[in-house]
Amino acid sequence: MGFTPLAGTRAPVRVWTDPYGIEPQAAKQLRNKGALPWVEGVAVMPDVHFGKGATVGSVIAMRQAVSPAAVGVDIGCGMSAVRTSLTAADLPDDLAGLRSAIEAVIPVGFAQREKAVDPRRVRGLEQGGWDGFWRRFADLDRRVAQLEVRAQRQLGTLGGGNHFIEVCLEQGGADEGRVWLMLHSGSRNIGKELAERHIGVARRLPHNADLPDRDLAVFLAGTPEMEAYRRDLFWAQEYARRNRAVMLAVLCNVVRDRFPQVRYDEAISCHHNYVAEESYGGVDVLVTRKGAIRAGRGDLGIIPGSMGTGSYIVRGKGNPDAYCSASHGAGRRMSRAQAKRTFDTDDLAAQTAGVECRKDAGVVDEIPGAYKDITEVMARQEDLVEVVAHLKQVVCVKG
Repeated sequence: MGFTPLAGTRAPVRVWTDPYGIEPQAAKQLRNKGALPWVEGVAVMPDVHFGKGATVGSVIAMRQAVSPAAVGVDIGCGMSAVRTSLTAADLPDDLAGLRSAIEAVIPVGFAQREKAVDPRRVRGLEQGGWDGFWRRFADLDRRVAQLEVRAQRQLGTLGGGNHFIEVCLEQGGADEGRVWLMLHSGSRNIGKELAERHIGVARRLPHNADLPDRDLAVFLAGTPEMEAYRRDLFWAQEYARRNRAVMLAVLCNVVRDRFPQVRYDEAISCHHNYVAEESYGGVDVLVTRKGAIRAGRGDLGIIPGSMGTGSYIVRGKGNPDAYCSASHGAGRRMSRAQAKRTFDTDDLAAQTAGVECRKDAGVVDEIPGAYKDITEVMARQEDLVEVVAHLKQVVCVKG
């Protein structure tokens, strides 16, 4: 479909959805972003919606500056997925046991492990460099020094909200019925603590005093505050990736214990709340993706829907107008509070029919009806990604 320019902004704001369908609060946030003097441009994904601090589903390219609130507080939040050799015929009719086995070994919600996981003892976890990674914790903002033990115990844990673990079946094509494993999580509490501290620092800097929105306060290149943020940001992004790697290895082992014949393809992993150093049109920029994945030419990515509608594995087309980005999911169409007022557990059971998952009041705010139509979201970004596989979940673990 291509993009539509959002009128009335200094820097170009390109929208991959109907601009008139964007909620007023989100549209105001986007215009405020386009007014910042450091912004080269903004790309707005089809799953866009209002977010705390900055719009979810937005990509901001800045010159010599970065806004910590535009990254969000769950630094490095993202997705991992792996295709297995199993098919639907290998799975039992009753999947409750598989869901229980997953929940038994991967803490969810606010839970942490009683003892920190030893990555060297996790079968199939190939990622190294753990000693050096943890040594760098001592270099982080001194105000989080007391959180090291908690960060270690939360490694390999899911979290709550919209984070999930799923067993999915591929839909259509030559691999109809192929089983995939998928999960969505981020940097847990340590990423949130680091983000909130740096957002607070940015708001107090003199050059941010007259911004149209104090949540868009920025750090400037060459300053101690920017260097401190980049140090903590990149560590938290690595923590998030390692957190997903541990969980995916544990998940693969749960499945392997039940299906010893299983084989796994190479895993796919992508952030959707993060910062990257990139160049467009000869201009070096810091690209902030909050609720968006990188979709450079050939990049594999994951775009989930909701807990009852399925997900997509995609390959990027490298569209520079979107700063080589695509949506991170379906995007919410109503707040959590509104979802709880609108739907009940009967609605949840109906909308997740055929999925082995929680169907209680604690996850009504994650009901599929609270999200946008993922098929429409995908249709609006055909110039950003091509679909590699369409998946439908049969097991969904929520925090």
